[in-house]
Amino acid sequence: MATEESTAHGVAVQDASKPELVEGVAHEKPVVGIDETETPVTATELASRLQHLSLSAQTIHADDFLNSHQSVAPPMHVSTTFRYNDDPDELKPWTNINPNNPYDSHVYSRDTAPNTTRLEAVLTSILHGPALTYSSGLSAFHALLVYLNPRRVAITDGYHGCHGVIKVLSKLTGLRTVSLEADFSQLERGDVVHVETPLNPTGEARDLRYFAEKAHARGAWLSVDATLAPPPLQDPFAWGADVVMHSGTKYFGGHSDMLCGVLAVHPRHAGTWIPGLREERLVLGSVMGSFEGWLGVRSLRTLEVRVRKQSADAERLVSWLAAEARKGDESVVGSVVAEVRHASLQKEKGGQEGEGKGEGEKGWLKKQMPNGYGPVFAVYLRDADDARRLPSKLSLFHHATSLGGVESLIEWRAMTDAGVDKRLLRFSIGLEGFEDLRDDLVRGFEALKAERAKKDVAGKVAAGGANLIGGV
Repeated sequence: MATEESTAHGVAVQDASKPELVEGVAHEKPVVGIDETETPVTATELASRLQHLSLSAQTIHADDFLNSHQSVAPPMHVSTTFRYNDDPDELKPWTNINPNNPYDSHVYSRDTAPNTTRLEAVLTSILHGPALTYSSGLSAFHALLVYLNPRRVAITDGYHGCHGVIKVLSKLTGLRTVSLEADFSQLERGDVVHVETPLNPTGEARDLRYFAEKAHARGAWLSVDATLAPPPLQDPFAWGADVVMHSGTKYFGGHSDMLCGVLAVHPRHAGTWIPGLREERLVLGSVMGSFEGWLGVRSLRTLEVRVRKQSADAERLVSWLAAEARKGDESVVGSVVAEVRHASLQKEKGGQEGEGKGEGEKGWLKKQMPNGYGPVFAVYLRDADDARRLPSKLSLFHHATSLGGVESLIEWRAMTDAGVDKRLLRFSIGLEGFEDLRDDLVRGFEALKAERAKKDVAGKVAAGGANLIGGV
């Protein structure tokens, strides 16, 4: 048993020379604490101790065990390297115990650093599996495929960047893609089924249990990109996911000021996947910066209140837009809008292909997303030129790419996705409020209609002048 001097927050520190006690999960060093029952305590266990509490309680307190200072707000650390022990007899490779807190021990920031470790602790708690952070969502997806090294990936639609990562890897490994609509007979053990839900850019959902059963029947892994439905909206592990990916740039960041990627691994794989992913992250170099880690911790504190409001206001806007679209030319909105897409509008009946199971209109979807259907949706206008022009007519919606921030965004999606329908506008709802955003849209549609009318008059005048000249 360690001496009294080797304790932190009442938790004694086990001898660092006993690696058999190390579980090797996300935040572990070769050191394990002992609780009051003499049971080894890992950092992941400590990060997960508050999962019986509300999501907000977890986002505010899951990293408390890492407090090494009296400050309430986490301090920002910018150092990339950390001093070793002054005692030569205590020097052990990749072990650098912090005497103030053994769980906050670091060697070099390409491996771990204080702010990113705190961020990973909170993410481990709220995602229900040990989490690692990366420099961006795409670097997280790239790291996952490098680690699993599948021969095939089943994927359809979704974020075009993920398809770009697969294209790059295909040059190196011959990685091939299979459609999610296929019967998966081509898949073999170790292949990956990658499901994005809700789907970017339409905000429509996919049945995770359905794909988990199909993937696991072939010995494949189910990877889920849940960026558009962070907690409290969705828990992919509850429906069979093996690993969950997030672009933390979006809702985890929440303020459009940081890049971040996240991989959370189902606990059943943690003992092997997390050490391997972390070891490979060290040489891939795709670790996120310390400042971004600090911003992420700050942002997660308000995750639940932000996402619940954003999702609720988005659903109200979707319902209003869809109703106006059904009015057709009787409405200034309906005269321009052709279609609205969002998970809240899906007409499924239980199974992925609409197999009735007596669960009502929202069977699997209501169970999978019980707290809301996400703050992102798509609107298809009747005319591509109108889609290009509408964003410039709005005041509260910024015309920009990305999503998940406190401000509402609209994007003529063709700006960043060359393969998308040119009539598509992607909406990301912020915190401004339903009524204000609705009224801004009405004014925008009215301005667009007025601009079109002015152009029509100018066109008729020009045509009339041409006819007059031709008559002469």
